[in-house]
Amino acid sequence: MKLVTAGESHGKTLTGIIEGLPSNLKIDIDAVNRYLALRQSGYGRGARQKIESDKIEILSGVRNLLTLGSPLAFEVRNRDYQNWSGAMAPEGCDTSLKTLTKVRPGHADLTGMIKYGQTDARNVLERASARETAIRVAAGSIMRQYLSALGVQISGYAKSVCGICDDSLYAFEQLEAAKSQPLFMLDCKKQEAAMALIDKLKAEGDTAGGVIEIRVKGLKSGFGSCMQYTTKLDAILCGAMMSVQAIKGVEVGLGFKAADLRGSAVHDEIYYDNKFYRKTNNAGGIEGGMSNGEEIVLRAAMKPIPTLMRGLQTVDYLTKEPQTAASERSDVAAICAAEIVLESVVATALAQTVAERLGGDTMQEVKERYQKLK
Repeated sequence: MKLVTAGESHGKTLTGIIEGLPSNLKIDIDAVNRYLALRQSGYGRGARQKIESDKIEILSGVRNLLTLGSPLAFEVRNRDYQNWSGAMAPEGCDTSLKTLTKVRPGHADLTGMIKYGQTDARNVLERASARETAIRVAAGSIMRQYLSALGVQISGYAKSVCGICDDSLYAFEQLEAAKSQPLFMLDCKKQEAAMALIDKLKAEGDTAGGVIEIRVKGLKSGFGSCMQYTTKLDAILCGAMMSVQAIKGVEVGLGFKAADLRGSAVHDEIYYDNKFYRKTNNAGGIEGGMSNGEEIVLRAAMKPIPTLMRGLQTVDYLTKEPQTAASERSDVAAICAAEIVLESVVATALAQTVAERLGGDTMQEVKERYQKLK
């Protein structure tokens, strides 16, 4: 199974192709659109979310809501393109209308311009933009339906926002309630404090990051492999999460805390009562690069959004003179969007790993093979 995406932030459309989906997977388009809407939600978002109203349009690979086994092509249109066509049209346009040379710290602008031989950061930032994640959410929502058909569920919540941290432990069934909260936090008092901080940061022209926890329930043991470093499940999932814009750190289970504890307090002891089980899950559901049947627990650290409305110090790429970085259009916080994107990329990476092990041309074959696993 393979996903390829294309499209620019202010181009005509974002496009994706999923290759390798089995036939007869029922596609719930409303569910895909729900996750696309959630990606645009959250306290602290900017004006772009008021312009776009993301919806998936399936172009091929599905008939009467069932996959055909052929490549599934889909798109999410950029409504804002109508305001940018004069500067972005591939058929010909006036690029001077939206030229950007005051490169922004924390973005791909400067390094990308040097790498790709550009003199206008617009030719880099349009693809590097987090707007690209809309198509990955659409893809991940389809992959989620593939996993759901096997009984595998994915959810998550915002664990902290700009240092305001919720240290409580939650059952998987409690996590979905976060989606109805303004910051996807489950502790209301911590969330109120975080919202107040976001208001303060907005007034100061600053931004916030945070920590997001993603959990996977229902995955059987043995996915991923210890036989080759490229096939380790934790490497695959962490790599997928690190591919998301603004993510600067990922941990599994105890993660970095494990480095501070003695071995007897870290490793999950094994018991047997008609089946093997563990009383703890410090490993986060992955041992030796393979799922062990416990919940997979992942956390990602999101840096503050690098586009600050008050601007950071930089230089103009062409003149080399000191400048204040361009603000473009920016959010103060996008923790909710990041949570949805992270769920989606985990779904995609996990679906690809599951499909690699199970194979199957039809969903019936896939289900039968999954049910036979211990």
